[in-house]
Amino acid sequence: MDIIIYGLLIFIVICFILMWYIGIYNHYQTYIIRINEAEAFIDTTLRKRFDLLNKSIGIIKSNLKDKKTDVLDIIVKLRSQKLSDFELDRQLYEAINEFNQYKEEMPNLRNSENFIKIELGLFESESEIVAARKYYNDIITDYNTLIKKFPSNIIGKLSGYKEKPYFDGKDDSKEDINL
Repeated sequence: MDIIIYGLLIFIVICFILMWYIGIYNHYQTYIIRINEAEAFIDTTLRKRFDLLNKSIGIIKSNLKDKKTDVLDIIVKLRSQKLSDFELDRQLYEAINEFNQYKEEMPNLRNSENFIKIELGLFESESEIVAARKYYNDIITDYNTLIKKFPSNIIGKLSGYKEKPYFDGKDDSKEDINL
């Protein structure tokens, strides 16, 4: 009789541990889905910015006196590169700065309807990328907290999950992120 009670007790403990494991594992999966969703939105927004800057090259060149001048070299180089969203974001900010320099140096660009549309699109995409960054970083904060806190860190280690970097615009290739 005692063996049956001990067996039943062990079975209940194992079921409890299994339910706990499944609950925390599903919690991780929810964060992974949300991270992927945020990354997809960031990627879409960055591609939109890239396309806008790419369209501006022709408009800027048509207003230049020296047609041989390379305009927005950064964008031209980015066409053939595969970059992470972090690196693409940094490169696009450099291109936007160059775009703004052309705007300042060439007042006649401000009269171009297409140029104004591109400028408005870039302005709108800036607010989108800021919101996407905040959403992504909020999710990453929760995910990284789950990775570090006991007892969920046990499931994280068993599943091979690692901390993820924040999308903060810093050059993460020069930092040690303690993954």
